[in-house]
Amino acid sequence: MLDLLFETSWEVCNKVGGIYAVLSTKAKTLVKKYKNVIFIGPDLWSSDHESPFFKEASTPLDEWKKQAVFPSGMSVRVGYWDVPGRPVTVLVDFKSLYVYKNDLYAEMWNRYKVDSLHAYGDYDESCMFAYASALVIESIVLHSRGKVKNIIAHFDEWTTGMGLLYIKSRLQSVGTVFTTHATSIGRSICGNGKPLYDYMPGYNGDQMAAELNMQSKHSLEESAALAADAFTTVSDVTARECEQLLGRRPLVTPNAFEQNFVPKGAKFNKARVDARAKLLQVARSLTGEDYTDDNLIVGTSGRCEFRNKGLDVTIDALNMTRDKLNQLSNLHRKIVMFIMVPAWTEAPRKDLQNAMSQNKVVKLFDPVITHNIHNFDTDPIYNKINFLGLRNEIYDSVKVIYVPSYLNGNDGIFNMSYYQLLVGFDLTIFPSYYEPWGYTPLESAAFGVPTITTDLAGFGQWVLNTQGDNFVKSGVKVIHRTDSNYSETVAAVSDGISNVFMMQPAELRKAKNAAKRTSKLASWDNFIGYYDIAYDQALKIVQQRMVNDADGL
Repeated sequence: MLDLLFETSWEVCNKVGGIYAVLSTKAKTLVKKYKNVIFIGPDLWSSDHESPFFKEASTPLDEWKKQAVFPSGMSVRVGYWDVPGRPVTVLVDFKSLYVYKNDLYAEMWNRYKVDSLHAYGDYDESCMFAYASALVIESIVLHSRGKVKNIIAHFDEWTTGMGLLYIKSRLQSVGTVFTTHATSIGRSICGNGKPLYDYMPGYNGDQMAAELNMQSKHSLEESAALAADAFTTVSDVTARECEQLLGRRPLVTPNAFEQNFVPKGAKFNKARVDARAKLLQVARSLTGEDYTDDNLIVGTSGRCEFRNKGLDVTIDALNMTRDKLNQLSNLHRKIVMFIMVPAWTEAPRKDLQNAMSQNKVVKLFDPVITHNIHNFDTDPIYNKINFLGLRNEIYDSVKVIYVPSYLNGNDGIFNMSYYQLLVGFDLTIFPSYYEPWGYTPLESAAFGVPTITTDLAGFGQWVLNTQGDNFVKSGVKVIHRTDSNYSETVAAVSDGISNVFMMQPAELRKAKNAAKRTSKLASWDNFIGYYDIAYDQALKIVQQRMVNDADGL
């Protein structure tokens, strides 16, 4: 039985990407199941810019904190992560540890052959955070003086790998678990435009790391994966990638979603009305057209990984759909598409703010973007929209609006969070090429929004495996995608959009209810059992290790 669980990630109380959604929604179920759970994240905040997710407070760690001793300059703050479950959380300030960097890297080379020689970018920062996190874990474990027996230290992604290796070398009684949400080298292969899937059996991780200048990150990730007592990943899709590129087959611990993030009953209905009103207000003020509530509101979101996230497919599919619908006569409805992908944002558009505040219905200059960006000339989404002539003309049946800002409730245009807006959509599109799990389509389903994804996304593959290719049954359309069927994928996404657009209201309501049911199947209550398997494996290895040590083996 697990007595104490540590989980370490760069995204604890630090909303950067999908891992934040994994951990923040998993927290409640972890705390309920295992009781003694401690999250560890980076302290990147200041008194002028405090984390909105962390609440410093008295916790069961108060006595430890009073007695904890760390290297000079290293400090910690202890409190609670302000998400359902409110887990105890330690934020570490690791900046003072850079003076130990060379000694740490030398030790990791000698022990595990981690190649830090070619490090660049965020490598040093990640490793110093991981080292600081390991020092916290070591300190808490030693403070317990052996009273706590079954302990797991769980590390997420290559950014924490050095922390796992440190614990592995210092605390034999602690089970280590390493989760890769996407291999660094697999993501790099895709990001460099190379075909990942057709040539997977021929790829060698070390060779590709050298070719793509990824030696240090890959070496660290590979070492952590091989050294961990239990190694996990989020889907069967990524498990094959890990086995080929990292040399170890992981356990699959699929991601889930916490239903508490979704409003219920009357609150849900009001949230949907408010979201649609805001979305259509922005569209009206930007394009100079009035939109009734029966228009189909469609969205996509995520990081700007143009190819990996299928943003290229999405825009091409919108263009194809526009061309098809423009040929039809007597269309009384339109499709309003929001591409919500943060970019190099400069500021919200003043003219759009003025139009919204004055309730003007006049088409603005450049009616496709809500915020000014620094790089209009190189932004891939903006340029693709303009290249295809998606200019929101009065006769266009498909309107495309690019939202290049984080939707954190304070963006200057919507001033609503992503979840507050998500509930207002009728359909979302995520035709990913590289997507280890796919939180965005799962989130959509949880909010009762039917969604389109692909079988290269872990979530899409899970839907196919559990419910088959049945949009009416699941509320999820899963499109077959390969390295070489781009055109077919675009056409399939366009057909999916058109089919939903043509649905009768009753049919669309059925699809929305089906999406909700699917999301409940992928709840943490159902998926947490996969972690039980990983933690049990790690604890059994610890027990055997302790027996071997006692026997002098």
